[in-house]
Amino acid sequence: MTKVIDASNRVIGRLASEIAQEALDGEEVRVVNSEEAVVSGDTEQVLDEYKTKHDRGVRDRGPHFPKSPERILKRSLRGMVPYKEDRGKEALSRVKAYIGVPHEFEDDVEEVDTKSGDELQNRNYVKLGKVSRHIGWEPVGER
Repeated sequence: MTKVIDASNRVIGRLASEIAQEALDGEEVRVVNSEEAVVSGDTEQVLDEYKTKHDRGVRDRGPHFPKSPERILKRSLRGMVPYKEDRGKEALSRVKAYIGVPHEFEDDVEEVDTKSGDELQNRNYVKLGKVSRHIGWEPVGER
């Protein structure tokens, strides 16, 4: 059974911890609308932090930090599993993230009860799509 999770208006850290737990338990997880997930914090501070992460290192040797929203989400998830061990590698392989909602998952998207959006009320946040564009990512249709 595959679980499809909508990342829209979900805080990236909380979402990643939920996904990590399910993947470690053996569940196949598909995350849709990755660009709509949010990073909490002051806008300028968040954008500067992610830009610094991306610019760090050398192209040939790394560290390599992703630009696209679905890969940033998966990288956040990687920090929550023991990715250097076999069970962590297997858990990461069970997770796929997508921009938007692919046609095969349109009917399977799980509705999440977030207490009617209270999680983002009175909170500074930035959408992951905006963070990615700030780093230099260009969506396929906009090239």
